[in-house]
Amino acid sequence: MPLPIGDTIGILADNLRMRKSVLPVSAKGAAAWAKGLGLPRGGETVIYTGLMYQMIPYIAAMNKVQGMIEDSRLANFVGLGRYINRAVNISAFMAVPPKGTRQSFNRVLVNIALLLKQAGLEFGCLYEDDLYSGALIYDLGMDDVLADHARKVYGALKKHGVRNVITVDPHTTHMVRSVYPDLIKGYDLNVKSYLEVLAERDIDPRAGLSGEVAVHDSCVYARYENMLNQPRTLLAKAGIAVREPADTGRFTLCCGGPAESLFPKKAAARARARVEQMKEAAPRGVTMCPICYVNLQKAAGDRMIIEDISSYLVRAYCK
Repeated sequence: MPLPIGDTIGILADNLRMRKSVLPVSAKGAAAWAKGLGLPRGGETVIYTGLMYQMIPYIAAMNKVQGMIEDSRLANFVGLGRYINRAVNISAFMAVPPKGTRQSFNRVLVNIALLLKQAGLEFGCLYEDDLYSGALIYDLGMDDVLADHARKVYGALKKHGVRNVITVDPHTTHMVRSVYPDLIKGYDLNVKSYLEVLAERDIDPRAGLSGEVAVHDSCVYARYENMLNQPRTLLAKAGIAVREPADTGRFTLCCGGPAESLFPKKAAARARARVEQMKEAAPRGVTMCPICYVNLQKAAGDRMIIEDISSYLVRAYCK
């Protein structure tokens, strides 16, 4: 049988309500990427990760387990699992990603910080107060849980004197720029994606790149946040030939996420379809969302190289 939707969503909502995150990412682990960068704690302008990149290895590990449970008799016990999870965080036992995978996603955040420094930005970090944005709960419609959590995130930002927020992914950008203002009275934060900041600064590359890449647009950036030109401009300025797959821009084909939390097999099929479109456009692909990155990379296997856009940008603008 398929995964029971109510109990599956309920486990994630319970985790957010009780543990401030849908999956077991510790505060220390969430801030590990910033070690050695010398970023001040808080300040008027901060980089806010919303834990998306840090959480992806755990989501991938969890989805692997869910894929084995889906359409098996074990799906009958998800309700019992939710009951147990309220007392003992069973997600911590089900989602155990390899250390190397965690480090690779942390590297994306390091790249983004280096790019912002290269652009002349002065910014801080929230470290252990860099809380999950609640994006998945929003996508799954748990509005009552989200509103309470959004106030916690906003409180953490205000505690550190933050006025300007630089985000690192589309889901977090959408949450703190477009969703939170409707949930929090008096919301007054200025929010921009790091890609918008870099494009506005019009920085020059220090090393020219070559080759061509198929750009996969994030659904959230393209449809809700009007973020289309900035990544293309930054790549083209670095010397990369940008190729457009079918169903691009505002009509971009979804990577399959966040449906992987409820329908792992259907999400995987959608990701494979998107990889085929990208392969027809160029031998390499670029993403700008951690969910897109992990879904498409897994679907591509060794048939196509897919990288996060920060990997290209840091090679061009920071070397």
